[in-house]
Order: sequence, then C-alpha cells, then structure tokens
Amino acid sequence: MAFSRDSFVTALGAGVGEGGRRCFAPGRSPARLRRNDGNAMRLSVSIGVFLVFGTIAAAIAEQDLKSKATDATDTAVDVELVIGTDVSYSMDTKALAAQREAYAEAIVSQAFLESVAAGPNKKIAITYFEWSAFRDQRLLVPWRVIDGLESASAVAAEIAKTPIRRGTQTSISAAINFAIPLFDANPYRGLRRLIDITGDGPNTVGGPVADARDAALAKGIAINGLAIMAKQQPNVMDIADLDLYYEDCVIGGPGAFVVANKVEDELKEAVRTKLIREIRGPAQDQKIVPATEKQTRVSCLIGEQMWQERWGRPFEQSPKCPDPTKMCGTIPPRG
Repeated sequence: MAFSRDSFVTALGAGVGEGGRRCFAPGRSPARLRRNDGNAMRLSVSIGVFLVFGTIAAAIAEQDLKSKATDATDTAVDVELVIGTDVSYSMDTKALAAQREAYAEAIVSQAFLESVAAGPNKKIAITYFEWSAFRDQRLLVPWRVIDGLESASAVAAEIAKTPIRRGTQTSISAAINFAIPLFDANPYRGLRRLIDITGDGPNTVGGPVADARDAALAKGIAINGLAIMAKQQPNVMDIADLDLYYEDCVIGGPGAFVVANKVEDELKEAVRTKLIREIRGPAQDQKIVPATEKQTRVSCLIGEQMWQERWGRPFEQSPKCPDPTKMCGTIPPRG
C-alpha cells in the first residue's frame, strides 16, 4: 500500500467516535489504549521529523547544484589571455610609453569590446606583465575579467598607472616560462588559452626560445606575437627579419600569428588588430602548421649568437639549459 499524508492522518483518527469520544473495542482497556496511543504519537513524531529533514536535505542538495552551476557560469570565459610586453634596454622610454598607451587604448576600444561581446560567454580573462632579462618579469595586472566598458576601463587604468621602467636583456624564453604557470593560478576557465608576446628583438639569454614555446604548446597554450620593427634609434641587437623570427621560433598553436609593426605611428593600430584577432579566434579555414613541422628561415639562436659575438666571444651552441630561468654561461649585464 502506498503511503501518503492523508492515509497517515486517517490512521491517527481511527477509534475516535462522534463528538470526539473514544470507542473502545470489547476486551480492550483504557490503559492499553493509552499505551497504543503513545506508540502512535511517537510514530507520528518520528515520521514527521523524517519528512522534515528529508525535505531540508533535498532543498540543500538542489541549492548546491544550482550554486555549482552558477559558479561554473561565473568562471567561464571565452579566452584566457596573458599579455607580456618587452621593457628591455633596446626599448627607449618613448617606445615604452607608446607601448603602454597602445594596450590601454586598445582594451577600451569599441572594436575590441564588440569582439568580446560576440563570444559565447561574452567575457574574457586577462592578465598583463612586463618582461626583460631572464629573471625580470613583473606582473602589472593580475587576472581580471573584461565583460564590458567598465571592467575594460579598470584594466586599462591598472596598466597605465604603473611607472614606466627600462630593463636590461631580452629573454623571450623566460617570459614564456613565466607566463605558463599563470594559467594554473587563474580562477577563470576559458575555451582557449593564449600567451601574447610583444617584443623588439630576438631572445638573447635565459634558454632557447623554441624550447619554452614547445613547453607551452605541450600544455595546450597557444602563443601569438607582435614584432616591433619600427624604431627611431636602431639597436645593435636588431635583426631585419624579426617578424620571421617570431613566426619560426616564438609563436605556435592553433591559429598562431604574428603582427609586424613596421611603421612607428601605427603601433596602436597593430596592438588593437592583434587583440581583436586573438579574441575572435582562428578562422575556420585557416591551415594550422605545428611549430615542430615549420621550416626555419631564421636561426632560433641568432640572438644568443649576436650577443656573444658582440662581447668578443665566438658562438658555440651549448646543450639545453637544465633550468630555463638561468643563463647558459656568463654574459655581461646589459645590451
């Protein structure tokens, strides 16, 4: 027989006659009936408590499921983007200021915000750091969500408020190695993970850049780049084909690309174009070539070779650094 609240109430009311008088069955004493009534009362209390706690438990479970679903929605983003910008000594203070301004303005631009709004989650997670030598990486903006003009403006303000500084050497490999673990500390989860490297020269210290790139790719992290090739004051460490160097040695992953900034006044446009393209994702018909299968047009060790030749020592290709955060040999402190 199926149990219901009505049947339980009916059972409790059995033995009650008109006017509320008890109807005793023949041979049953009032004392025995009172004992039975006590048992029935205890039964009703036990079942009532069971029903109350069962209802509460069900409500808590339902709320917990809703909370987990809400948390998953709140932490879901379209892209996890790590931006790393070059502040090495080859960048003068004017170039450093222009680079900061370009990123701050691009993040609040209408085209960029429209790209963010076009994604399925309509928001991205972003963090911003500056890099130079193999042990010189500074986080300016920790993980932040951009989901509209207000949040974008807050991120842009964080980028702009930090005093401009000028570093020393150029270690793209150390910058990539610094960026990789940032994703593990990110409370947001994106459909894609990207490292965005902006620089004006090749890697000179800190371990081979191709090894750092491959380490990122192995974790499902893609790398894009912006090669700054327009300078008022050329540096002895500049290379003519920096964009090709970035293509062959720095970037990798699905839809990876390089934007070359060859005209000084067009840096802002280059940064904005790159960010928009990163948020929109690779084109469906874009051919993806694994980094390991690319034919190298520029040596990925050209920066290390130029650096050591500059200081009067012939270049000798050494084994991979066991620790990519340390230099492979003794190198003067600036360049």
